[in-house]
Amino acid sequence: MANQTYLSPEGIETLKKELQELKTKKRQEIARRLQEAKDLGDLSENAEYFEAKEAQSLNENRIAELEELLKNAVVIKTPSAEDVVRIGSTIETKSNSNMEVFSIVGSAEAKPQEGKISNESPLGRAFLGKRAGDEVDIKTPGGIVKYKIIKIVG
Repeated sequence: MANQTYLSPEGIETLKKELQELKTKKRQEIARRLQEAKDLGDLSENAEYFEAKEAQSLNENRIAELEELLKNAVVIKTPSAEDVVRIGSTIETKSNSNMEVFSIVGSAEAKPQEGKISNESPLGRAFLGKRAGDEVDIKTPGGIVKYKIIKIVG
């Protein structure tokens, strides 16, 4: 069975746009580059041709990856009950004296620098199923960090 990928509706739209771009504009650009390289003559020592073939391979691999992601996508619905942390929840936490806001997202959308943490990450896994007021201990290279869930925003 293929791995399910959790994506927000916005994440699905972003991936669909990227896929469309790769299938149309990017493929056309690479086809043009290949033709220009072929027009130069001898392909055995033609660096432009080999670079275009490599770009074509990378593009087709990304298309296949996106198609697989979208095929196995599970849409994250914003939780209606805000009593338990789920995929799609946004939570306010406190660690030491720092307040932080995290959104629990699927791994394909994770951007820790923006507070979007994967449900598969140690921090994301620790928060899932917890309630406001619960505390979790996360093992980090610098030691154990204690997070308290202050509020489940949504």
